[in-house]
Amino acid sequence: MRWLRRLLGGGRVQLDPGRQQALLRDVQCRYGARAEVRFSEQVEAVTAMLNGDDGLVVAARIVSQVADEAHADLQAQANEIHRRTGRRLVVHRRNYRPLWMEAGSALRWPLFTLPCGFHPYAQVAAAVAVVGSQAPRLDQVTDPNPLLTRVFEVLDLTTAGWEYGRVRIDTDAAALADRLISSAGQVLAAMDDPPRLPPPVREWMRRNNTFDVHDPTGPRAVGVINVGARMRECLLV
Repeated sequence: MRWLRRLLGGGRVQLDPGRQQALLRDVQCRYGARAEVRFSEQVEAVTAMLNGDDGLVVAARIVSQVADEAHADLQAQANEIHRRTGRRLVVHRRNYRPLWMEAGSALRWPLFTLPCGFHPYAQVAAAVAVVGSQAPRLDQVTDPNPLLTRVFEVLDLTTAGWEYGRVRIDTDAAALADRLISSAGQVLAAMDDPPRLPPPVREWMRRNNTFDVHDPTGPRAVGVINVGARMRECLLV
């Protein structure tokens, strides 16, 4: 694997685990739902913090941790539903759409309440932006393949939450989706042998649905987003 050869070959990548841990704690503690700053401003601040290779490692860790915790949360919800009702739900990380189509009304969207405390519209959006903007350097610090899988997982959860999870689409939600799509495209473009797009992405790309995007502070629609068109624009590399 090219990323592993680069990490092991010649010391060309200088990483500082201590700095990474300090950055992670800082991003975790200073930002999120409790911060009295707009999400868009938090994204700018966190993106600026996660500069360089150590920041890229931290961004990749945030995305992966969020995807892992969201999967664990949904699996726990499915297990609880089975315990209470006998209804068995399949939680498949490569495609959450069937789960949400079948049981969306019984499920809680996990990205607002993860144990790590990372907020999808703050730290996660910033981490995704960093991963995309530094995509050509990903294989210097990590294996980009599982990271890309986690980016697609978070994208799947985001769009499924819109359709089946009663998640309101405001400008912050739309910005997260746009960053996930564009960053996935940047990672794909930087890979020598990009993988096949996952099923939910392929399904979205066959559609041309638009969704109203609302002001975060009120009911007014301020625009629209066409997820399928945006995916076709960014992911057909």
